[in-house]
Formats: sequence, structure tokens, C-alpha cells
Amino acid sequence: MNKLKTTEAKVLWKLRCKLGEGTLWVKEHNSIYFVDIKKKSFFSLNTKNNKKKKYRVNKEIGFLAHIKGDIFILGLQGELRIQNIKTKKIIKSILIEKDIKLNRVNDGKTDPKGNLWFGTMDNLERKIEKGSLYKLDKNLLLTRVDRNYRITNGPAFIDELNFYHTDSSKKIIYKIRINKKNKIINKKIFKKFSSKEGSPDGMTLDKNKNLWVAHFHGACVSVFSDRAKLIHRIQLPAKNITNCTFGGQKNNELFITSATKGMSNADLQKYRYSGFLFSVKTNMRGKLQKKFILSNEKKRSLL
Repeated sequence: MNKLKTTEAKVLWKLRCKLGEGTLWVKEHNSIYFVDIKKKSFFSLNTKNNKKKKYRVNKEIGFLAHIKGDIFILGLQGELRIQNIKTKKIIKSILIEKDIKLNRVNDGKTDPKGNLWFGTMDNLERKIEKGSLYKLDKNLLLTRVDRNYRITNGPAFIDELNFYHTDSSKKIIYKIRINKKNKIINKKIFKKFSSKEGSPDGMTLDKNKNLWVAHFHGACVSVFSDRAKLIHRIQLPAKNITNCTFGGQKNNELFITSATKGMSNADLQKYRYSGFLFSVKTNMRGKLQKKFILSNEKKRSLL
């Protein structure tokens, strides 16, 4: 196998995101999408013509997943919302954990079959295990797959039954295997971060099944082999690295978000690029995230 190589990080957008997150490459738009959770906004950057767009929502937003055209699922506080982001028309709203008022939706990704997986967490970030991991299938059926998380991040799918999922507060990345009935049959610690490494945050996989992990409070992205061996590290000029995904024309570009949340003035002086969107070119291709796939029946009734 060739040695992994990456370029120096390039600033794509000098945003001061309080909590940049939720990177999503949409090939047909030539665009990287991402969110600022705390500022209730999401953004798109067309990498062909450098056109930038900002969208506002009425709730904190953790992620987006693409369905088709301008139709996305937005992971909002207490709600999954299917919406046309151009016309702003809301097509469907699915309430999440309406009995846990202080929880919010955090990170989310689709699996190789086009199902949506996302986590919830305590919005005040207390050390309480109120977070859960959910799956939304093509019939819009919601299943709670795992629970007792503090801060959920990921998941990243190896295949439809095996994936990584993180509890950032506990500094643990889990490797999880489920059966076809969404029951966990194996869950083990894949990697535990030390305090000086910061916390594992958003993550993505490449074609060789290496896991690329953003470090919150760690100013880097680490790459781990499927045996949890550190094989590469990308240093970044921002302290809180929050999420990363592959995209670009050849799917070999890593897009990376960051955050200013919780930083002191001294930190902001030292890490002047905090809150910006970055890109890094690599000699590795990523796994493209699937669109969220609706069943034909649901597609007919909704879209």
C-alpha cells in the first residue's frame, strides 16, 4: 500500500463558526455543505465556481443529508425536517425525543443502503448519558439502536452492518456490529483518546477502511488503520476540529470544519483560523456518502 500523503490545509471560507459541523459533499451540486449548530445556520460552497450560500433555520442544526435536487433532511433540535432548501417548503417533520426537552440532534450520516443514522445528546453538555443513536429507514420508520451516550458523533460505515460511533465526552470511538434487525451483536472500544489528544469528534472512512477522525481541542485530524493504529496526522491552525468528509471531483479532497466554542481570548490569538472551513488534498479516495433513499411509496406521497 502506498504511503498516505496529504497537502497542507487550505482555508476555503473564513467563517467564524461557533460550532462548525456536519460536513456533506453533494456531487451533483459540486458543493460542500456544513452547519454552524449554535448559529442555527448551514452553508454551501460550490468548489467549481466558488459560489457561497448561507441558509438560516429556526433551530440548532446538527447535520444535513441529501435526498434529491434541493431536498434535504435537516437534523434539528428535537426534529428531523425534510425540506426544499431553495423554496424553504417543509415537506415533512418528524419529532425526536419530545419527552427530553434539553436534548438535541447532533451528528448524522447515511449508511451504504441509504438509511439515515444520527445521534442525540444533552444540549447543556452535562455529564449525563441521555444521548441515543437512531436509524431512520426508507419508510421513515425510526429505531433507537443504542443509548447511554453523553455526546454522540459519527457514525462512519464500514458496511451496512459494521460502523464506528463515538462518545466525544468519554473520548471513546466504538466499533459496532448490528444484525439485520438493528440489534447490536458486538460493541467494543476501537480507540480511546488521551486527555492531551482532545476528544474524537466527526469522522469519515476512505476506500482502504482507514478512519479519519477530527480532534476537538486537538488541532488535528488523525487517520487510523482498521486495527486502530495511527498511520497519519494532519495538523491544523484551529484548536477545535469538529468534522471531516471526502469530496471534490476525484473524491480525494478532505473538507474539515472547526469551532470557536469555549475558546479563551488567548486561544483565539494562538489559533487565529478557528471556526474556518478547510480543505486538504490527499492521495486517498474517500467513501462517498449515499443519498437518503426513500421507498417508492414514501417518495410518491411526499415528493
